[in-house]
Amino acid sequence: TIQTTTMKNPIFDIDNWKEITATLARNKIRTFLTAFGIFWGTAMLAMLWGGAQGMQRMLRGQFEGFATNSAIIASNRTSMPYKGYKKGMYWSLTQTDIDNIRHSVSDIKAMSAVSNRSASLHYGTKSYEASVQGVESAFPEIFTPVIYSGRFINEADERDSKKVCCIGKRVAGELFGSTDPLGKFIEVNNIYYRVVGVVGQESEVQINGDVDNMITIPLSTMRKAYNLGTRVDMALLDVKSGHTPAELQPQIERIIRLSHPIHPDDKRAIMYMDISEEFDMIDKMFTGVDVLVLFVGFGSLLAGIIGVGNIMWIIVKERTQEIGIRRAIGAKPRDIIMQVLSESIVLTVIAGIAGICFASGILAIAEMITPPINEEPLPFQLTFYSAIIILVVFLTLGTAAGTIPAIKAMRIKPIEALNDK
Repeated sequence: TIQTTTMKNPIFDIDNWKEITATLARNKIRTFLTAFGIFWGTAMLAMLWGGAQGMQRMLRGQFEGFATNSAIIASNRTSMPYKGYKKGMYWSLTQTDIDNIRHSVSDIKAMSAVSNRSASLHYGTKSYEASVQGVESAFPEIFTPVIYSGRFINEADERDSKKVCCIGKRVAGELFGSTDPLGKFIEVNNIYYRVVGVVGQESEVQINGDVDNMITIPLSTMRKAYNLGTRVDMALLDVKSGHTPAELQPQIERIIRLSHPIHPDDKRAIMYMDISEEFDMIDKMFTGVDVLVLFVGFGSLLAGIIGVGNIMWIIVKERTQEIGIRRAIGAKPRDIIMQVLSESIVLTVIAGIAGICFASGILAIAEMITPPINEEPLPFQLTFYSAIIILVVFLTLGTAAGTIPAIKAMRIKPIEALNDK
């Protein structure tokens, strides 16, 4: 049946909606395939968007708790003879080196020497093999531990060489079970330490081992307990904002060389690992992932929108005579445009919402089956804001795709339409 009334408000016009439904149902296979193109394009864009957010959170979680603008300094064998010492000599980083660097390089935000040894732990009848690390009070400013209970090593512990320790979460479970370890004394290589904290780590980065599986004591205490003298295994440093570890490397190495027989041109004797470069690499990778998501998502989106434009063009061609009769009996051009655009918008909205719902379901499943990081689920989900953006983009482009066929329909002359076969 041909409508003869002028559409004043197509949104609330029941007859208009009936006609849209009838038009789209006239060729079910064609409508389904077009709608599926929109559905799949929306779903792909939504899944890529939500999936990329989850993957980025997963990768960033590997480095959480570790200062991004940091570096590690350690000693290595020399590669050049110098001052009577042969090539291949091994030297040791010392606390004097650390203090000299700390006092001479003003752009260092925090710095801590670290030493590590194996340990045999005992509490009552239980024993456990782990590692013991000695750190300075600035250590948590560079490698932030997760504190489950109690506290971490502080400046007073380091200054007074107190026999206190923080035990890793796994160590606490092995030695104490469900008992609260705070205030208890554990034996570490025949020396007793009072437990002041239970700690763990957020990141997957390990400094001489996993904090969950070791105990941490003041470095000054460790020197006396293990007769280390002034030797340290390594140093961690965090650089102030506006500077990079690479900028400070020449000055730091020069200070170290003053106290050790290391040739000025020996590049291997001092191990200097710039952690900030690793973070820059990861940031660039995230940027690449975002660009890939946009490229693939836009390609899927474009394929669906082209399908909408094609079906609207075919519908206008099939209804040429009907549109001509409408024009002959007084239908205004805007009525013809709104009719064609309404069909395009309805198809885009229904298929787009279905695609977003499908993608949300897939992302929810991915979130459930992916192991959480630090007891927090990964955000494999679309935010409401993101879903609205995707839907609005599809709706805008879907409307644009139907605009050209709608304008063609408006320009159809009644005489030419009635003679069309």
